[in-house]
Amino acid sequence: MNKQPKYRQVADALRREIDNGAYPPGARLPSESELSARFEASRNTVRSGLNLLVTEGLISSSQGLGYEVRSHEVFKLNASRFENLSFPQNGDAYSTDVTNAGRRPHQTFRVEMLPAPEEIAARLKVKEGAKTVLRFCHRYVDDVPWSTQATYYPGWLVERAPRLAEPGDIADGTTRYLADHGISQIGYFDEIATRMPTPEEARLLEIGAGVPVLLWTRTGYSDEKPIRCTVTTFRGDLNRMNYEIGDLAGRDEDL
Repeated sequence: MNKQPKYRQVADALRREIDNGAYPPGARLPSESELSARFEASRNTVRSGLNLLVTEGLISSSQGLGYEVRSHEVFKLNASRFENLSFPQNGDAYSTDVTNAGRRPHQTFRVEMLPAPEEIAARLKVKEGAKTVLRFCHRYVDDVPWSTQATYYPGWLVERAPRLAEPGDIADGTTRYLADHGISQIGYFDEIATRMPTPEEARLLEIGAGVPVLLWTRTGYSDEKPIRCTVTTFRGDLNRMNYEIGDLAGRDEDL
């Protein structure tokens, strides 16, 4: 005898069918009334089971359109090569990586002058509230929201590299632009964290209930001091990061 609550039985059965491919990515599930008849359960019970799958990130719901199996075409980002100028690039690192993966990049962009938030000021080694330039990108892969990227530059750096504060993108990427102006990033410190999205992050990245975000904070350094802090916020269900460290001659296939 199955002692699981009825709504969990509904969720378990549908989860198995999704995993087995009976409902592939993008497929719509039967209506609540059809599932009620199938499982001999009330619509509230069926709805509870469906909502459990929503919180797990397996399906999404739309007003008037029912429930749909979420697509999970994961993008793999090589974080050790990202922004590394020793690797050939066509444009900035994001456009190059997405294009090389056979996908289509697209981004919107804005520039603001802002006082440094506490956490950013600590990383840039400036006083809290000091002048910074924020370059903010909202990035897409194949028209699907992929990430937001917020890069803060200290005010002293903008005086030496004024294009940082100008509206519009820098086609070759800011790392290459700074290097061309004698300000080379010779190292960086990465921090990786996960959490549930804020309402604004969920809106920008079109994240359904139950899907976390991956936060990648990279602080870049010249030979003297920090020159920028970049916080990239990824959809947790559509991204995978990897690093290459050391001699990988023994690695003969992609994982």
